[in-house]
Amino acid sequence: MEITSWEQWLDTLGTALAKAQSMRMPKKLLTKSAAELGDFLFDTIDPDVPENRLLKKMWEVADRKEREALANVMIKLVEKRTAH
Repeated sequence: MEITSWEQWLDTLGTALAKAQSMRMPKKLLTKSAAELGDFLFDTIDPDVPENRLLKKMWEVADRKEREALANVMIKLVEKRTAH
């Protein structure tokens, strides 16, 4: 699946988050899994969307704890977006 917009990226994350939450995945495990996904994406994807390029640059300079924080912020962003 090619991501061509920030909104499409958030929709994709929202779908994954909803599935994880429906399985009652604990928040800590969800954050850890999101950070591991971020590691995979960082290593394999060259983002075309400007916002995703920024995320990749932040991911590159972040340590493990900061990456988990970024993953948690993305989770919160998606949760807030789906609540509206």
